[in-house]
Amino acid sequence: QVQLVESGGGLAQPGGSLRLFCIASGSGFRIAAVAWYRQAPGKERELVARMSTTATTTYADSVKGRFTISRDNAKNTLYLQMNSLKPEDTAVYYCNIYINRLDYWGQGTQDTVSS
Repeated sequence: QVQLVESGGGLAQPGGSLRLFCIASGSGFRIAAVAWYRQAPGKERELVARMSTTATTTYADSVKGRFTISRDNAKNTLYLQMNSLKPEDTAVYYCNIYINRLDYWGQGTQDTVSS
């Protein structure tokens, strides 16, 4: 069984940075595909970034060049580094793990970008 706990969200100014953490309990993280999603008020949840177990990454066009997904298998931790933040990045962010044909989700963390 897998449980995901997120942290690192908060308030940032436009042009600032935030770093999100997602710590996985249970086994299987090393062989899991991982991803970050976000959902802004009134909008559908969208894929922000994902990484395969072979380190292949995919980013939404809106965040390319600004966000970076990474992982530390030894610490069972998934990261999202967010730089050059824009107000439109304001959303609830969710970490995701796909393993053994099942999806697991973090609780969500609010990130607000505002002056």
